[in-house]
Amino acid sequence: MTGTQGVEDLLRTCAPQVLGALVRRHGTFDLCEDAVQEALIAAARQWPEDGVPEHPRGWLLTVATRRFVDLVRAEAARRRREDAVALATPDSELLARAADDDAPDTDRDDSLSLLFLCCHPDLSPPSRIALTLRAVGGLTTAQIAAAFLVPESTMAQRISRAKQTIRAGGLSLAPPEGEDRTARLAEVRHVLYLVFNEGYTASGGDALTAPELSTEAIRLTRMLHRLVPDDAETAGLLALMLLTDARRPARTGPHGELVPLAEQDRGSWDGGLIAEGVELLGRTLPRGRVGPYQLQAAIAAVHDEAPSAEATDWPQILALYELLEHAGPNPMVTLNRAVAVAMVHGPRAGLDLLDGLAADRLLARNHRLLATRAHLLELLGEKEDAALAYREAARHTTSAPERRHLTERARRLG
Repeated sequence: MTGTQGVEDLLRTCAPQVLGALVRRHGTFDLCEDAVQEALIAAARQWPEDGVPEHPRGWLLTVATRRFVDLVRAEAARRRREDAVALATPDSELLARAADDDAPDTDRDDSLSLLFLCCHPDLSPPSRIALTLRAVGGLTTAQIAAAFLVPESTMAQRISRAKQTIRAGGLSLAPPEGEDRTARLAEVRHVLYLVFNEGYTASGGDALTAPELSTEAIRLTRMLHRLVPDDAETAGLLALMLLTDARRPARTGPHGELVPLAEQDRGSWDGGLIAEGVELLGRTLPRGRVGPYQLQAAIAAVHDEAPSAEATDWPQILALYELLEHAGPNPMVTLNRAVAVAMVHGPRAGLDLLDGLAADRLLARNHRLLATRAHLLELLGEKEDAALAYREAARHTTSAPERRHLTERARRLG
């Protein structure tokens, strides 16, 4: 494998496997994670020039183990004690074990257990996201901070607090079982869903999307699907990401401006991703209980398979949203259902649904609710009220492309 991109892909694949092996051996997550990050940085610098070693995972584990020993020694010196478990074993034995790439201990893949640990319910949602991207995704703190448009120091503190929580709580790599495993798997899916959504529509900044986040979310969800191939909701989540990300090339114009779904050039959608998502969904839906991710994927598939905006099967989309609202009710689902209701039964019927959402004080000034109201008013021909609603929505969004789009919509209406 040659080239910087090839090396980066390999490192991200190896990262959770190396960290899992190190944590299983030594149990100190924070020091192990720091050691693996330093090994990844070293490989990113050396491998493009020197070539990828014959056993890349063994190389990374060897370097990470050396760094782990250094970190344990430094911590022991700071605390004036020698009780770190890694020092109970001579360096030579540690390194020999790490370099043995054929050892069963090294071949074991702890990626799923590591995902479970990074998404532990004791951690805050932002901490789960940050720790997953760093520990399982292999991203540096600087890369994660840049993707989420926060200072590197802020992201470093977030990751540090997460690792402190793991240490203080005595949380281990041992995989959960039974109902706890089911609940934790749902947490993992939710974290990956949030990462993808932030990548597909950035919550702030000058760019509409953060492709590195959506791409990483898809990669990690592919990995999760390989680890739990019989989990229908994980398959549904992957299908949803593929079917949604397929539209990303058409979501922005030549100057980065937002292009609504109805105005997108469908010829620039990624047909390969659509075909893969539809095929995956087709294998998943008949297998039993259908969950929210599968239903969202089905909605995305209806949009993707329509040859034009006018040919969209809105009655089918409305039926799917009704099922989704029953399976996983939340205000955003109702907001999207209102659009489907408007397309099937007319804008006034959709606005009636929005009136109920506007009664929620937390949602009343949400820019998506305001923008949807403006769109439906525009469809009714109430241009003055629609323009006012577009301007109000523009004031409440933190995304510059969305703000420009909403402001332009208002300007066109006068």
